[in-house]
Amino acid sequence: MPFTFRKSFRILPGVRLNINRRSWSITLGGGNGPRYTRSSTGRDTLSQNLPGGFGWRTTRRRRQ
Repeated sequence: MPFTFRKSFRILPGVRLNINRRSWSITLGGGNGPRYTRSSTGRDTLSQNLPGGFGWRTTRRRRQ
């Protein structure tokens, strides 16, 4: 079984710092509204939970 590490810290209401073994990310929003995540690996994700167990997500890579 491989070693995994993931930790999430609440910085401010609606702002989280997520740390794992290879990168870190900042997440804004959440709850019932949209969520925007920006990762140190160059990935931007915008997601939204929808009623009935559905969800929507779009991801793109930033140019480094």
